[in-house]
Amino acid sequence: MASTACFLHHHAPSTASRTPSQRHVSILKPSQIVCRAQKQVGEDKENNAGVSRRLALTLLIGAAAIGNKVSPANAAYGEAANVFGKPKTDTDFMPYNGDGFNLLVPSKWNPSKEVEFPGQVLRYEDNFDSDSNLSVMVTPTDKKSITDFGSPEEFLSKVDYLLGKQAYSGKTESEGGFDSDAVATANILETSTPVVGGKKYYSVSVLTRTADGTEGGKHQLITATISNGKLYICKAQSGDKRWFKGARKFVESTASSFNVV
Repeated sequence: MASTACFLHHHAPSTASRTPSQRHVSILKPSQIVCRAQKQVGEDKENNAGVSRRLALTLLIGAAAIGNKVSPANAAYGEAANVFGKPKTDTDFMPYNGDGFNLLVPSKWNPSKEVEFPGQVLRYEDNFDSDSNLSVMVTPTDKKSITDFGSPEEFLSKVDYLLGKQAYSGKTESEGGFDSDAVATANILETSTPVVGGKKYYSVSVLTRTADGTEGGKHQLITATISNGKLYICKAQSGDKRWFKGARKFVESTASSFNVV
């Protein structure tokens, strides 16, 4: 009958001393396991060789199984396991490639035929709330760069029609935070001037309020740049209440994805 001896070969054995209460543990790679079948005196040589080969094969298969790392399913905590190894796509948005520009459109928003602004070439709105929408406008300009309009605040003053005009022109008392005879306000919350692909953009975040509004105001994100003699403007907005209930993600992601090619 044959016995099998396994010898562990160390590349750099530790020289640490060992005490009776301690064990010396060596970390080895499975591929370093060497199995040899040993022959016992008086046994049949042919049987010994067969048994030895089977034992060695079994141990080598086990070592190979240990050495191969099993890749876990690519899934973040709380997500479904990605068992096929394909990257998980973001189904909240869909890419839109327009004439000279591209952006991400919320997948639950639908195309709209309503035309609000000059040069409008695209409009989408939320299925359940038309106050959440986006528009893209392209108009000719003699400016070479967006900075030719001045600061972001100065630029906004030249395209303030994007925010809507006060329709009421009668007399009103000062109430609800509005000045006398005013029923609408616009406050700039934030501005930035990013450079993407060599083009400077103006990004302006505005909160508008109207005296008869039901949403507590509207968050409007306006992104603009100039390319090839054209002024490109993307305007995405949402009502204030829906903004804090999840619409902010869609408005901000859409506005930041706007890119002129």
